[in-house]
Amino acid sequence: MSGILYIIATPIGNLGDITIRAIETLKQVDLIACEDTRRTIKLLNHFEIKQKMVSLHMHSKLKKIDFLVEKLFIGENIALVTDAGTPGICDPGGQLVQKAIENGIEAVAIPGVSALATILSISGNCNEPCLFLGYLPKKGRENFWQRIFESAEIGKFKTICFYESCHRIEKTLKFLLDINPNFKLVVARELTKKFETVIRGDVASVLEQLKNSSTKGEFTVLLIP
Repeated sequence: MSGILYIIATPIGNLGDITIRAIETLKQVDLIACEDTRRTIKLLNHFEIKQKMVSLHMHSKLKKIDFLVEKLFIGENIALVTDAGTPGICDPGGQLVQKAIENGIEAVAIPGVSALATILSISGNCNEPCLFLGYLPKKGRENFWQRIFESAEIGKFKTICFYESCHRIEKTLKFLLDINPNFKLVVARELTKKFETVIRGDVASVLEQLKNSSTKGEFTVLLIP
């Protein structure tokens, strides 16, 4: 009988956000596949979890996925985690899940926090249709945004959410300012962490507020056209 692949969401910042079910599952599985063992070991040590780990990141070769599927075939249970948040949602792991399903292996979600759900919950627009873009492409951004705003379907969405790095956040917001200065934004940095910052307003005011705060860490942006 094959084992089970558990897709486990881990905290995006505050360790207290992990669920009891996630902790119990991590303690019971035979192996933990993680994006970065150096990051995951800190989480495991905090909750006194001693299970074996193996790395599985976006640059892992297919033979690593085959290795894990073979482990599942012989009856071992495997937990899949990333550095933060839910595996497969703008994080590595999707290929393993797909391969497991193709081979008739059961995939079970252990849900938890995600930056997308977190920012939507504090936006005031959480009941409206949302277009989630994930991480923006590093190249060809002008064409990317042009396709988004010229799409016939864009009018169906009341909010647009995306992730952005600290190195590109100001440039992205300046680009949005050029498109439409009346866009409303909710910009969050370091969600759930000690220095969590949430900035609201039109594009120009958000840019001004960013000048007076740290731009370190990852940003989650909610655009309200």
